[in-house]
Amino acid sequence: MTTLLISDLHLHPGAPEIADGFLRYLEGPAREAESLYLLGDIFEAWIGDDHRGEFETGILDALRRLSDAGTSLFFMHGNRDFLVGDGFAEATGATLLSDPSVVELGGERVLLMHGDSLCTRDEAYMAFRAKARDPHWQAQILALPVEQRLALARDLRRQSGEANSTKAEDIMDVTPSEVERVMAEHDVRTLIHGHTHRPAVHELTVDGQAARRIVLGDWQPNRGWEVRVEPGLPPRLRDFPLRP
Repeated sequence: MTTLLISDLHLHPGAPEIADGFLRYLEGPAREAESLYLLGDIFEAWIGDDHRGEFETGILDALRRLSDAGTSLFFMHGNRDFLVGDGFAEATGATLLSDPSVVELGGERVLLMHGDSLCTRDEAYMAFRAKARDPHWQAQILALPVEQRLALARDLRRQSGEANSTKAEDIMDVTPSEVERVMAEHDVRTLIHGHTHRPAVHELTVDGQAARRIVLGDWQPNRGWEVRVEPGLPPRLRDFPLRP
């Protein structure tokens, strides 16, 4: 059976083409797969499981239909949807994964990550990441009224955009030594992640052995990205049209 992995859709009501393409994906290719892994930043912002407008409810309902149809669904937090919790899992039938996680795909141990923790040269972001993943900080944010959380999400997106506009390109990419370190730590030869929006397959050496890092792309109004794992074949990165 096929396993699919995707990330960085950044779903929000202002990008209906991507949302519609994702819904078609859930009703089509994902229905034919044994498993679907969502590796973070599926939503542009997620301010808590208790806030579900019409848009969010439509996405959650579609994910539930997928899991009810027999496709195993897994979710890993990204830097945009780190507040996804047990309520989301219950509503969709998804299993929440820690970042990083090692899973077996096609008979091989594969390391899955969102990818932001690999960008260690971006010291300002790494400081924010440490705060945002702190359970106590998250509890404080979730205790705020919805309107305050919405405003905070808007501010964080604005600040992120302004900060990234002045950063060097290499700072926002992964640190090669960190990639090698984490792959060696988990004793794997394949790493799949998103976050950087730089889809590619990188060949490298880890502990003297050939290895590869597969980077998922971010979805655009006319194009999606996936890693497809089929029996007897190595993971394959591919893009595909979102429009019928």
